[in-house]
Amino acid sequence: MFNELRIKSMKRIFLMFTLAVSVFAANAQEVTEETATVIETKPTTGDYYQGFTRPLTFDRMIPPYALEVTFNKTVHVIFPAPIRYVDLGSADLLAAKADGTENVLRVKAALRDFSRESNLSVITEDGAYYTFNVKYADEPVKLSVEMTDFLHDGEAVNRPNNALAVYMEELGQESPLLVKLIMQSIYKNNDREIKHLGSKRFGIQHTLKGVYTHNGLLYFHLQLKNSSNVPFNIDFITFKIVDKKVAKRTAIQEQVIWPLRAYNNLMVIGGKRTERTIFTLPKFTIPDDKMLVIELNEQEGGRHQRFTVDNADLVRAKVINELKVK
Repeated sequence: MFNELRIKSMKRIFLMFTLAVSVFAANAQEVTEETATVIETKPTTGDYYQGFTRPLTFDRMIPPYALEVTFNKTVHVIFPAPIRYVDLGSADLLAAKADGTENVLRVKAALRDFSRESNLSVITEDGAYYTFNVKYADEPVKLSVEMTDFLHDGEAVNRPNNALAVYMEELGQESPLLVKLIMQSIYKNNDREIKHLGSKRFGIQHTLKGVYTHNGLLYFHLQLKNSSNVPFNIDFITFKIVDKKVAKRTAIQEQVIWPLRAYNNLMVIGGKRTERTIFTLPKFTIPDDKMLVIELNEQEGGRHQRFTVDNADLVRAKVINELKVK
């Protein structure tokens, strides 16, 4: 009798334990389902900041060019201005400026037959931005590519509406694109604002035709006329501020002004030819006891040219707003 009661008591305890385990499992399942439901409601569409994110529209997009590269051949891309910045999308690409050049980029594949598309971005000195989508091809059709200046290539084709130029540190607040347009305009107008500054020796005449100013920059319009039959090979041209009077045994203090940009900067002037160059320089003034010296040296020759500019000539620089920028 005692054993029967004991067995019934144990069965009752076992049933209660089983019921408790079932209730716990059911509650745990409900919590798991609720947790799973919460996870599924999290945003997965990229709509962050509660919908306040402004999407980029296609009119802000700079359409990329298509470029094919391969492992056994090199693709060369020629830009209308010196290259200042290059970025590669992946390690599958190799790119560098061609030796001895400033505006030629050589590109090739770092490994054979890479399957994933990559990209390439280039910024040039005139503030232009170029972007390429790059794919691998066994035999690229276009191994040499010339990029046209977008000013003459149709802005609607390869630039977004109201596109901005890239600004360069040395030009301050001035747009590189506007600097280029100003130099082109000065060269095209070919006005002679100054008639008394220059030098003439050995059949070579080097003159300053005008000085212009805009937004903290100076523009020097120089002309070189070669009346001889012998070509004039330019070694270098310098702009430097020196003392007007230097006593003997006194160190000459010179301040070199380095040009920021140059337009039509030729290195050889043929016989019986006249060429003009526009130089862009940072804004400066000349103290009363100093003068600006412009020196032009011939490479492996002696027909050097040198003339001076006073501060009175510099402060009369023509404001560029009066010019027609075409």
